[in-house]
Amino acid sequence: MGPAAELYEESVVERVSTLELFFDLVFVFTVTQLTAVLTHELSWSSLGQVMLMLGLIWWMYDGYAWLTNAVSTRGVAARAALLGGMAGYLLIALAIPGAFKGSGLSFGLAYAVVVVVHAALYVRLASDRSSEAIRGIVPFNLASAALVVIGGALGGAAQAVLWTVAVALEWITPRLAGGGESQQGFEIAPAHFVERHGLVIIVAIGESVVAIGIGAAGLAVNGELALVAILGLLLAAGLWWAYFGADDDEQAERALVAAPTPRQPWIALHGFGMAHFFLLLGIVLVAVGLKKATGHAYDALTYGQALALGGGVALFLAADFAFRRILGLGRAPHRAVAALAALASVPIGAEVAAVAQIGVLAAVLALALAGEGALVDDARRRQDITRRG
Repeated sequence: MGPAAELYEESVVERVSTLELFFDLVFVFTVTQLTAVLTHELSWSSLGQVMLMLGLIWWMYDGYAWLTNAVSTRGVAARAALLGGMAGYLLIALAIPGAFKGSGLSFGLAYAVVVVVHAALYVRLASDRSSEAIRGIVPFNLASAALVVIGGALGGAAQAVLWTVAVALEWITPRLAGGGESQQGFEIAPAHFVERHGLVIIVAIGESVVAIGIGAAGLAVNGELALVAILGLLLAAGLWWAYFGADDDEQAERALVAAPTPRQPWIALHGFGMAHFFLLLGIVLVAVGLKKATGHAYDALTYGQALALGGGVALFLAADFAFRRILGLGRAPHRAVAALAALASVPIGAEVAAVAQIGVLAAVLALALAGEGALVDDARRRQDITRRG
């Protein structure tokens, strides 16, 4: 392969392909199904189940993001295999509503397909260094998939225990399999990696808007519905602003590029893996709250519904705060304060009205992020004055 071909192949890997975006759309369908579980039964038990399922499916989604970050999937066989992984995710999504009520085995078998396809593609297509690294992780992924299948078949308390063990095993796998940072062997293409995770977040945030539409099905389009819809849209826009609004995706890319190569996999794991798990969980909770509020804008929410709405925003901001700290993008104290204010909004939704809480949350986000932006602009002006002086 000549230099021109190598450069072309590198450019292919650096860009997110339409097939990967297609994959993300299927994955986000699983996220909407998790929202449906909590909407149907908003309880601590359901939240625990949702967290287990999200932990499992997000671990493997991120595995596919690492896979397509490292290799090109332009070949017909590779694309067919990736479609097989997408089919597995689609079946997982269909099994999610009843995963703890009878369809756990279906969830487990579909999950096993996702794991096996990922392992086969990675081992076959990755570079020697990455292929060697993934071989250290594959046995743990297969063991976790086996626990999910067995747990799904048994059901009940055994399922909850085995799926909890599977999630814990997956998320400690890098330490069990790799040891030190320099031994991981995974190579990160920063531009592709940041873009891929940004796309899944923006599509998931869109779910918050979709939740309003689902909640509004069959309702008259009147002033009450228009008000809650617009405020819900502003709230979703605030989540977008927190993640993307100040060119944070570009800053994240620069931070990943600047990090020493041995540290990049660990930054990717903690920042784009663990922190993004909580970002997605926050989006799920916000969508639940918005769906419950739509059609009942002037009514008070239950404390559980208000906690889902305010707690979802708080969790998203806390995860975004952690993400920024991991990548060294700044301390973002405004976001930390806004997270506390979001939690403080719960009594407003439970004692006053749903629309009042949504409006407060949208205002909190706008004020915090505008204040943060003003400080950044002021710091830049001071730097310019210093340089000119």
